[in-house]
Amino acid sequence: MSEFDLICTGCGISIQTEEKDKPGYAPLNSVIEREYPVCQRCYRIKHYSDVAPVTLDNEGFQKILRDIGKRPALVVKVVDLFDFAGSWVKEINKYVGKNPIILVANKADLLPKVTNFERVEFWLKKEVEKQGVKVADIILISAKKRINIEFVKEAIDQRVGNKDVYVVGTANVGKSTLINGLLKLYGQEEGAEITTSRYPGTTLSTIRLDLPIHSGDLIDTPGIMTTHRLTDLVCSKSLRDITPDGYIDPKTYQLNDQQTLFLGGLARFDYVEGPKQGFTIYAANQLNVHRTKLERADELYANHLGTLLTPPCEHCPDVLRSLVPHRIKLKSGHPQDIVISGLGWITVRGMHYTDVVVHAPKGVEVHTRRALI
Repeated sequence: MSEFDLICTGCGISIQTEEKDKPGYAPLNSVIEREYPVCQRCYRIKHYSDVAPVTLDNEGFQKILRDIGKRPALVVKVVDLFDFAGSWVKEINKYVGKNPIILVANKADLLPKVTNFERVEFWLKKEVEKQGVKVADIILISAKKRINIEFVKEAIDQRVGNKDVYVVGTANVGKSTLINGLLKLYGQEEGAEITTSRYPGTTLSTIRLDLPIHSGDLIDTPGIMTTHRLTDLVCSKSLRDITPDGYIDPKTYQLNDQQTLFLGGLARFDYVEGPKQGFTIYAANQLNVHRTKLERADELYANHLGTLLTPPCEHCPDVLRSLVPHRIKLKSGHPQDIVISGLGWITVRGMHYTDVVVHAPKGVEVHTRRALI
């Protein structure tokens, strides 16, 4: 704890006034003047969207989760609908024990307008069952647009009793934005909002808040950092290029075999064998998709990565400039998604046998699933 014994109301870290380059720094006058003191990093995120890099204590974050299972609690587990598998906290049962879980699927506003959300909820139930996790409720929301947050509040009110409520999830799934929305519904005054941003790792420690009309607290936890999503690897500029900021407008490409699609320069989809058919891409609308013949794909990538095929940009790490192939053979049957974690997915209608190769940077998870939409 610092000499002021103050906690940043934005990210939960202890405030200190001596070392500008260390987490938690804030000028002395700002600490004295503000009713809700924030560290300099949170101030710059809120007012300038400027995120200073910090060393994140992921092991410490996981210990916070493990401690939840040692006490009675209500757990609100937040996942990102746009990247469900990538944002799922693995072994969640080990962390939270037998405490009840409310599953909140955030960013529903990113799915296409024609989405059947009853089907999405059914899909979520099946995916959660596959993980061997029992949840008390499943609620689809948009924390950013404050859609359906009242249902989260109702679920908390019904189940919390005298327990604390822990909001958990991987980094950048929208936990803090959800909490800010809940605080407004509970009548929280302006000025005490938790810091939010599009960048992972904004919350640095637990933030304990009064839960009005209940005896327990509402607790924001730091997001568990992952390394298998493209959003974990790109620079802040390219992160804007691959992050949807509104409804996804899916794009369908009719391909013959021996054709290739580039998703920027971050992924490559080779249609190796099968009849002419449509492939639908769900990704950020601003992401460029480029079609070419398979026989020309290597040359195009070598000559135009970073120009025609971007992101990555010059600020991105080199690991993004070497793609690893993933061979996927799909039998005819039901529609399936080929997911590139952090980037989006490609839906195959399942009418025919289909042989494809997906290239993605080393470490980025590529997998198939039953079609979400």
